[in-house]
Amino acid sequence: MRILMVCLGNICRSPIAEGVLKHKANELGLSWQVDSAGTEPYHIGEAPHRFSQKVCLRNGIDISGQRARQFTASDFEKYDIIYAMADDVYREIKRIGGNKANMNRVAYFLNEVMPGSDASVPDPWYGGEDGFTEVFDLINKTCDVIADKYAQHK
Repeated sequence: MRILMVCLGNICRSPIAEGVLKHKANELGLSWQVDSAGTEPYHIGEAPHRFSQKVCLRNGIDISGQRARQFTASDFEKYDIIYAMADDVYREIKRIGGNKANMNRVAYFLNEVMPGSDASVPDPWYGGEDGFTEVFDLINKTCDVIADKYAQHK
């Protein structure tokens, strides 16, 4: 199973989701490839936001080695599932993909816990550390559902 988490800048939401789902997959003995990317080039090459790292580390997950990268059309060929963290991200994935955009592979991340809602994971960028904790909890809960749903895909 190859899963890509996508948010705007690839330093807040999607790195947390990558780290959490990798952690859960490892605990379940699943040999999944989990990565993350952003639709915008703002932070290419940077480590995740310090609060993203802090909240993950507090939960036993080290994401400090991750580096931001931009989503590309070739990602459609590399991943089985591409999770969009927000509505604007979903639209950008489609735009960036152009004629390679296989939107059957793209899903709203939170639809796993709120089917059909097309809800966005709140962007904690503009707030303090508490916002990152809330986002972590929401991502953690959603990753539990994803891990359970696809656990048979070793």
